[in-house]
Amino acid sequence: QVQLVESGGGLVQTGTSLRLSCAASGFAFRAYPMGWFRQAAGKDREFVASITYSDITATYGGSVEGRFNISRDNAKNTVYLQINSLKVEDTAVYFCAKGRARFVSEDAGNARQYDYWGQGTQVTVSS
Repeated sequence: QVQLVESGGGLVQTGTSLRLSCAASGFAFRAYPMGWFRQAAGKDREFVASITYSDITATYGGSVEGRFNISRDNAKNTVYLQINSLKVEDTAVYFCAKGRARFVSEDAGNARQYDYWGQGTQVTVSS
């Protein structure tokens, strides 16, 4: 049974940093790409970042590139999202997701490329 459990969210101030974690189980973690999405209240889910199984290629959504960094530790079955210089507009629920077997890196921002999702962790940024 695939499980993805996010953690690390919270209430923070603008300009600070957070590291989100997503602990995976129930599948061969090192063999699959992983991604992060976020959804703000009243808005559509937005692609944040993805990383290939080999940790070679990272892809970022246009609104976060430069401040966010995705990484993975295959020994710990965990994917991370480092968020720097937090802004109020980063307030959202952040979800991690497992990439499908036939993942197309060029289409990493498409939610249909992912087949399992975590429950999300809330990040709230106050000014």
